[in-house]
Amino acid sequence: MGTPHHHGRIAGGLAMTGLLGRVLGPDYARPLRRHLAAMIVYSVLQAVVFTLLVPVLRALLSGDTMTAWRWLGVLSVAVAATTVAYYLQAQLGYRVGMALSRAVHHRTGDHLAALPVGWFTGEKVGRVARLASQGVVDIMGVPAHLLQPVVSAVVTPATVVAVLAVFDWRLAAATLLTVPVLVLVYRWTGNLVAASDHAVDAAGAEAAARVVEYAQTQAVLRAHGRARDGFAQLDAALAEQARAGRAQLVRAVPGLAAFVLTVQIAVTAVLVVGVALAIGGDVDAAELIALLVLVIRFAEPLVTAADLGGALRIARNSLARVDELLRTPTLPEPAGPAAGHRGDGSVELAGVSFGYTADRPVLTDVSLRVPPRSMTALVGASGSGKTTITRLVARFFDVDAGIVRVGGTDVREQTTEQLMAQLSLVFQDVYLFDATIADNIRTGRPDATDDDVERAGRLARVDEIVERLPDGYRTRVGEGGARLSGGERQRIAIARAIVKDAPIVLLDEATAALDPANEAAVQEALTALTANRTLLVIAHRLQTVRNADQILVLDSGSVAEQGGHDELLAADGRYAAFWRERERAGGWRLAPTTPAAVNP
Repeated sequence: MGTPHHHGRIAGGLAMTGLLGRVLGPDYARPLRRHLAAMIVYSVLQAVVFTLLVPVLRALLSGDTMTAWRWLGVLSVAVAATTVAYYLQAQLGYRVGMALSRAVHHRTGDHLAALPVGWFTGEKVGRVARLASQGVVDIMGVPAHLLQPVVSAVVTPATVVAVLAVFDWRLAAATLLTVPVLVLVYRWTGNLVAASDHAVDAAGAEAAARVVEYAQTQAVLRAHGRARDGFAQLDAALAEQARAGRAQLVRAVPGLAAFVLTVQIAVTAVLVVGVALAIGGDVDAAELIALLVLVIRFAEPLVTAADLGGALRIARNSLARVDELLRTPTLPEPAGPAAGHRGDGSVELAGVSFGYTADRPVLTDVSLRVPPRSMTALVGASGSGKTTITRLVARFFDVDAGIVRVGGTDVREQTTEQLMAQLSLVFQDVYLFDATIADNIRTGRPDATDDDVERAGRLARVDEIVERLPDGYRTRVGEGGARLSGGERQRIAIARAIVKDAPIVLLDEATAALDPANEAAVQEALTALTANRTLLVIAHRLQTVRNADQILVLDSGSVAEQGGHDELLAADGRYAAFWRERERAGGWRLAPTTPAAVNP
């Protein structure tokens, strides 16, 4: 019967057909229906083959050789038809499996591109990665290998019962009476295993995450002499995984034993009824032997489906996760580009309120306007809403109230392509693809020529980086740009924005963590990027704040002050306090300790 991980529900397997249809989509509905029809035909023919054993055995045991040969001929035709049906359903299953692989990748990819960027938390990105790899492998096995035994487990026994009713209604009734008991015990066993499925899956995911963490933190562990004596978090996760597996085994074994025993009791009960009928003279011995072959065939598909239960449950869980992903609401997208769109390079927020969760607002009634080819600096404490404003302008989320306009048009009325064509985004957390420097710059505009890439590289001071590299612009940067420093990654990100040449720049100007040489290079690159463009900047440097056309001081999600540098200093409010604090911080220096200052 298999281990607890190899047990599941027939009903759950059949429910997968609905999930398959939703995941595949309407384009693959017809091939899926053909596959299901082929599996049903094959399952019926299987039962027919065993049914034909009844007249064959009856004729042989009664000594009627000629009749036996005639029925053997019919049986041979049925066997040939069953073989053809098996081949056809297997081929259709393979094709549907390949179609399912394509559908999962294409449909999830298209859906992910339409989800709010804020949806992509670390946990959800990890789930998507698992779905795109192991999940797809699990799902592909459903039509190719797993669905047919499930269909046979229902169709073949049902056909057997119908045939038994033709030969002897009493044996058919006895067999049919065992079905509710088998189903109840089967469901109970599946519930025992399913009850601990979540704990086992969670423990496995935690253990896998800790293994990755252990590999990624070797430098820290070795620095503290912990590489050889173990990693407490990993040890605890592995111990919990083993504990969860043992708990599932302990809970599932009684159910597994009960199901095996129930199947044997069911077959024995029907056998007793058949023997009683034979003793009473209602059924001859030859016919009884032939009919009991059908009874055995009744139980066989149930056992086969039970052995595949674990794989079925894993595949169904993967299908359910894909289905859940595809049902995640996307940002509404207009049918076409907004008509009458000015595209003048302006940015405006009117009465905007927004919160990442319903009970914690981040912005409350924020209004601002950034005129074309001007610079607006956002200033405020961490958590005041500066980054959220830039995310709403880029429509990473939709506002809870109010309107965000880019180029004079509500961002919700613009297609993603129309909106993003107007924006260049350079944020503090720079991500580079594991590709060449040129490829990463060309991400800003895929049709950019080599001359365009090199010009953007010069303006962003990337040329200083490539001169030191043997492969120049063809140098691969590693995953996330791991082979480059933070300042070098920022320069490439700025070059990417330059080559895009969008009229509006959203900029998180974070250079505090850079060394002086990189900071100077990045500032020169930013100057090239922002020339003659509309700039909305989360400002960190005093010089940037001073040069802004207007400054917005955010406090607890609202605009506390707004105006020019001199105007806000004269008001002696929050901005003036911020300015004095930054000036004091800018004057800090590390001075060498004199010998006299050292304690004896």
